[in-house]
Amino acid sequence: MRDTNFRKGFIYYEENHFWARFDGDLVVMGMNDYAQKMAGDIVYVGLPPERKRLTEGKSFTKLESGKWLGQIFAAVSGELVEANEELEENAELINDDPYGNGWMFKIRPDTMDGLRNLMTDPAEIQEWLKKEIAEHGRK
Repeated sequence: MRDTNFRKGFIYYEENHFWARFDGDLVVMGMNDYAQKMAGDIVYVGLPPERKRLTEGKSFTKLESGKWLGQIFAAVSGELVEANEELEENAELINDDPYGNGWMFKIRPDTMDGLRNLMTDPAEIQEWLKKEIAEHGRK
């Protein structure tokens, strides 16, 4: 069952291996730990301009590691209000601290409804990760 009580500091997971959490009226998102380990050393993150409109589940920029080029998908629909500019010079922050200093974007969501589609239940997340590891491997 998905949590519908949106708690500050509580992390929501989406199936493209990004996480989201509230910071006031904004949603902060980043790459989850499993994905950054599978990608290897992150060397580049596209930082789109502020005010860019994002659509939940749609790609809006790219991310690159030494062995992988991937897309970043919006966790929620809304307006991009800030990109973590530290990543421009220090993209490996995603590897070092994916849930802290390696955050990627802050979004002003159109509504909070999008977060209802994300995983929050620890058992559900664990089961999902087991399937991902079985399909893609473990790092």
